[in-house]
Amino acid sequence: MRLTDFWERMRAHFGASYADSFARDHVMSELGGRTVCEALDAGWDAKEVWRAVCSAFDVPSHLH
Repeated sequence: MRLTDFWERMRAHFGASYADSFARDHVMSELGGRTVCEALDAGWDAKEVWRAVCSAFDVPSHLH
């Protein structure tokens, strides 16, 4: 998954303004105690990060 696709999905689910805030501030146990941005910066694949977001939150199946 390309990062542009990842961010489009984040905005589609969380909204344009909250997606960025969530990605910077919300620490997720599914990401080893990292935020979305920290996981991406650490080299995690965008698809893995998106799967973690989907499993932690009620992301509609059409966005998976």
